[in-house]
Amino acid sequence: MLTDLIPLRGGAFPMGSADFYPDEAPVRTMTVEDFAIERHPVTNAQYAEFVADTGYVTVAERELDPALYPGVAAADLQPGALVFRPTPGPVDLRDWRLWWDWAPGASWRHPFGGDSGIDAIADHPVVQVAYTDAAAYARWAGRRLPTEGEWEYAARAGATTTYPWGDDVMPGGTLMANTWQGRFPYRNDGAAGWVGTSPVGTFPENRYGLVDMIGNVWEWTTTRYSARHQAAPDAGRGCCTPSLEPDPSISQTLKGGSHLCAPEYCHRYRPAARSAQSQDSATTHIGFRCVVSG
Repeated sequence: MLTDLIPLRGGAFPMGSADFYPDEAPVRTMTVEDFAIERHPVTNAQYAEFVADTGYVTVAERELDPALYPGVAAADLQPGALVFRPTPGPVDLRDWRLWWDWAPGASWRHPFGGDSGIDAIADHPVVQVAYTDAAAYARWAGRRLPTEGEWEYAARAGATTTYPWGDDVMPGGTLMANTWQGRFPYRNDGAAGWVGTSPVGTFPENRYGLVDMIGNVWEWTTTRYSARHQAAPDAGRGCCTPSLEPDPSISQTLKGGSHLCAPEYCHRYRPAARSAQSQDSATTHIGFRCVVSG
C-alpha cells in the first residue's frame, strides 16, 4: 500500500541558511509549484511490496563493476553496503571511517549484514537504498523523488525558524525528532527508546501533517549537490528523470538529517541542512519519500 499524499499549494519561501554550514548559503527566495508529498518515508514493508511485484535488485545486492571503481580490491567489489558501527569511546570526528564499516551482504533486506533482517521493523523507513533504487520505487508507484526545493518547502511547513517547530531544539523538554542522544559516535542513549531508525510517525508531525521530515533517515532528492546553493533549473520543480544505473561520480543532495545526527558532529537536523551522497551509496541512515506534481 502506498503512503498517503499530502497536497501542498506552491509558493515562495527563503531557502537555505547563513547561520550553520557553508553549503546552506546563500539564502535565496525559492518558488515551488503545487505538488503533493508522501506523509512519511517509504517503509520496509512498502519496499518489500515493490520488490515482490517487480523482482527489482538493488545496487547493494549487485556485483560492482571494477571499471567504475579502479584500484578497489576485489574483496570490496562484492555485494554489500556501509553500516554504522559505534566506536568503543571518543574518536577523532574528522575521520568518518572510524564508525562506518563496509559489510558484505548488507542490503535493504539485511540492513546490518547477512545475519540481520527487517521482520521486526516493517514499519521503519527502508534503508540501504541507493539513489537509483529510490527512483525505481518512485517510478513503480507512479510518483517521483522530490527536488531539494520541494523537500525543504515541505519540511519548513511555513516556518522560517531554525527548526520547523521553532528555534528551541527541544521545546518544553519534548524531543521532536529521532536524532542522536548521547555522545557521538560511541554512546547512544536512544531517541524515545529507539537506537537507530524508529517506526514512521513516532515523533510529532509538522504543520503540514508530515512526519519524519527531520531525523530518522536522510532522504534522497533529484537535485545534484553543489558546495553552495545554485540557481539550478531543477531546484523548485520536478524534472530530470534519474538514470536506471547509478553514477558514482555524481552526488545528489540529501535532506533532513538522521538518527546519527548529533550537535557536536552533524547539526543537520534542520530544513535548511543538506548533505552530499554519491548516487551508488547505500547506508543504514538513508531512505526516501516520493512526491507527485500538482
